[in-house]
Amino acid sequence: MDAVRLILASRRALAGSVEEPQLMAEAWQAYALAQAIGSRLAVSGPPELRGEALGLTELAGSGCGILGAPPLGVGDLRAAQLTDLGDAHDSLTRLGGLLGEVGIALVGLASVVGEESTYWQCMEAIDAADEARDRVLEMLRRLAVRDQVLAERDAAAS
Repeated sequence: MDAVRLILASRRALAGSVEEPQLMAEAWQAYALAQAIGSRLAVSGPPELRGEALGLTELAGSGCGILGAPPLGVGDLRAAQLTDLGDAHDSLTRLGGLLGEVGIALVGLASVVGEESTYWQCMEAIDAADEARDRVLEMLRRLAVRDQVLAERDAAAS
């Protein structure tokens, strides 16, 4: 399945999560998907993105580690269904949105959770979402610079 469809599925699932375990599981799924997209970009994406993509992979893996893997059935791991990145700009734009939504959802959870350890787990996961989103934004910036350089070359060649 392509990255955009998986990101949209994750956004819908996150938005539909109301209970703590479900919300934490969806946040974990989003981190796992970000990790898979980062890995794919690091290996086969535009050369300008490879370093940042590796950083995204590490940060998203950190988010997964903070939250701990939820019990998932066979075929429930969305990241494992990733077969195509499609347009890098579109995928990264949507992934940045998903990571922002994860952060917001975790802030909401942290504000109502009664257990201190869960509160701190949310705080650390929020930091991981913010840092991962920063990597995504940097990759989008690099794509914009690359596109501008290519457009200038094309204009000069005409």
